[in-house]
Amino acid sequence: MNYDLRYMLAENNGWKHAFGVNGMYQRNKNRGEEMLIPNYQLFDIGVFATTSYHLNQWTLSGGLRFDNRHMHGYEEAGTFAKISRNFGSFSGSVGAVYALTPQMNVRLNVARGFRAPNISELSANGVHEGTQQYMLGNADLKPEHSWQLDAGWDMTSQLVSAQASVFASFIDNYIFSQKLNGVITQNCPTYKYTQGNARLVGGEAMVDLHPISRLHFQNSFSYVNSIQLNQPRESKYLPWTPAPRWNSELRYDLVRDGQLLNNTYVSASMECNLRQNHFYAANDTETATPSYTLVNFSAGTDFRFNGHRRASLYLTANNIFNRAYQNHLSRLKYIGADPTTGQKGLFNMGRNFGVKLVLYVL
Repeated sequence: MNYDLRYMLAENNGWKHAFGVNGMYQRNKNRGEEMLIPNYQLFDIGVFATTSYHLNQWTLSGGLRFDNRHMHGYEEAGTFAKISRNFGSFSGSVGAVYALTPQMNVRLNVARGFRAPNISELSANGVHEGTQQYMLGNADLKPEHSWQLDAGWDMTSQLVSAQASVFASFIDNYIFSQKLNGVITQNCPTYKYTQGNARLVGGEAMVDLHPISRLHFQNSFSYVNSIQLNQPRESKYLPWTPAPRWNSELRYDLVRDGQLLNNTYVSASMECNLRQNHFYAANDTETATPSYTLVNFSAGTDFRFNGHRRASLYLTANNIFNRAYQNHLSRLKYIGADPTTGQKGLFNMGRNFGVKLVLYVL
């Protein structure tokens, strides 16, 4: 059950204020034969206040919030121990946006964050069937606290749209799972949640060229480097960090505002994931992941009758060159070796064609 109550004051001389309370009550009861987490209940409550101010080219904003979570996990003989934890903390942010021109903005934001560990991180005890990993929680985990600084720039014009942003985040008690060296439970490698102090730095950039209104050539690049502070090389880089990624799409709108066909387009796209050499090597928790490039095609259209949209048709062809690859974030990469080939882990999907038809009923 979620609840949310807020009150917004009338705007006054460019100021906007709001305050309120929200949260959640949740209860989980296992009824299956396998249990990965215990029966539990939790109650979240948060009180907050926000404000913003607009003057000429400036837009300023800020907020302050206090959250509290009470979590109670029930004992299950031989599987789960009783757990009762309470987490609470303040968080907030201050930011500004400045309009250099009507088509160009710059922004800066500083934020303090908070996240309580969830029930899996605290109490998991069982095989996660989707990954074939035996997961163990850690009842002694502390909540995460973070400071983040981010800055950005964006602009739009008749010929081009562009955005760029960078961020730096420092997280105390960052929670992640690591493989236990040589521990096999129920024929599966065993992982346990732990935590450390982390630093994440990264950014992304996007450029959309549209020299004519029907043609769009969009490119984006994203990168993040996440490390655990004061650690040796094998445990320096945090697990499950995405590889640097470049996406590119060329799209042409064949028909706009047609009598029968509408929003008809064709598109070709490329997804290039660079090699990920920054991985959590301790106890063979992760391994490096080679680079790969995927090429996709798609097309789509709406069908109109009597001035109304009645149906939409989408055609897709993904990974058309049938590239064999493993995404660095795929947990299936670490499933045991195939006895016939010796290949460790499962690959992502190969060449795939799709047809989707949507019918609209007025």
